[in-house]
Amino acid sequence: MRRFVVKVTGQVQGVFYRHTARLHAEKLGITGFARNEADDSVAIVAEGEEEALNQFLEWCRRGPPLARVDEIKTEWREATGEHKGFEIL
Repeated sequence: MRRFVVKVTGQVQGVFYRHTARLHAEKLGITGFARNEADDSVAIVAEGEEEALNQFLEWCRRGPPLARVDEIKTEWREATGEHKGFEIL
């Protein structure tokens, strides 16, 4: 199990980015959360199997159809197991 923390910038608020991220995370068996930040970015914390996380990270780079992702910053960490599902905060 691995964990990553991602900051996604671009046109990512108000375009169903967090909602669609949750759907993809649940499909891949990933736990964590997605949260809007004050600087108009989206923060994501995700935990799961490394292969699933890599697939999810690829989705994060594209986002849903209405989004425009300019940049993502990713930090890989050790899993903590603190999340039971994937939440929108």
